[in-house]
Amino acid sequence: MKHTRDSARNGWLWLAALAGLGYLLYLLTPILTPFVAGSVLAYIVVPLVDGLERRRLGRTLGTLLVIVLLMLALACLLLLIVPMLIEQGQALSLRLPGLVDWAEHTLSPWLRDTLGLVWHFDTATFKRALTSNMGSLRGMLARAVPLITDQGLALFGYVSNVLLLPLVLFYLVRDWRRFTAPMAELIPRRWFAELDRIGGEIDSMLGQFLRGQLAVMVIMAAVYGCGLWAVGLESGFAIGVVAGLLVFIPYVGAAIGLLLATLAAVLQFGNLSDLLLVWLVFALGQLLESMIITPKLVGERIGLHPLVVIFALMAFGQLFGFVGIMLALPISAVLVVLVRLGRLRYLDSRFYRRQRRTTPQGQ
Repeated sequence: MKHTRDSARNGWLWLAALAGLGYLLYLLTPILTPFVAGSVLAYIVVPLVDGLERRRLGRTLGTLLVIVLLMLALACLLLLIVPMLIEQGQALSLRLPGLVDWAEHTLSPWLRDTLGLVWHFDTATFKRALTSNMGSLRGMLARAVPLITDQGLALFGYVSNVLLLPLVLFYLVRDWRRFTAPMAELIPRRWFAELDRIGGEIDSMLGQFLRGQLAVMVIMAAVYGCGLWAVGLESGFAIGVVAGLLVFIPYVGAAIGLLLATLAAVLQFGNLSDLLLVWLVFALGQLLESMIITPKLVGERIGLHPLVVIFALMAFGQLFGFVGIMLALPISAVLVVLVRLGRLRYLDSRFYRRQRRTTPQGQ
């Protein structure tokens, strides 16, 4: 009886400790961002640094090399995106009167005749609204200045998190074993071998997922870039590359690319037929990515049937929203390992192997 009470007391103590830890993490959420992001990035790049270390490159130097390459890749992406956005913004400001006339004389009749949508677009009303809103915009900017000043500390915190991320990533990657070894030592020895094997399988499965996702990003960057270039969009290849590289965020990459491509197509072509071709590129690309490329390159790597991949994305999205869509396949990869282990345990259990008793005839 005493042993039962002690076990119950220990269970409640562990539960209280976990609840306290969870509440502490909740309070520290504003400063945890660089550490969480750094941990995810470190998990991805540690195998690269380990490979460089096996080739007799010092771990510190290898870590610096990988982080510098990551920062250069990010800088190249920004150099690709920012000038494109500036160019599109300048073109929009120059062609705004023409776009207003196009919306009134081309888009509105097409919507009425093709889709039955009646949209009364009055140019004079639009220009008056634009002129009046300019005053409102100036007022908003005037009110925003003291707000930005008051929120300077929060802004400083965001900037600090961004600047802190490379430093956190450097120490996590360089000292990865020093962080993971103490946690492994806490595992009870009677469970260590089995948990180590399970952890190795999960690590391998997540590695397969990340490599498959990287392949999907490269392929979709080529698909969107070449598709938009083929329809004659001047900045189409750059927009397609951006949309493809952002495909790891489900639907967001395609949405951003579609928005940029639509704006560029309206500014360049000014007609519905070419705009529909641009939309067709993204529609086909989205179908290709969600129905064929991701199920084949990611689903098969983690041992999931393409139909299961599609179901997992839909189910996690329904249950947990956008975050669920992002985490659907990594969690599914972990579940594959656990289900496989449970299946082996079940097949080896006495319940499964026990034969049915037979009653002798005549009794």
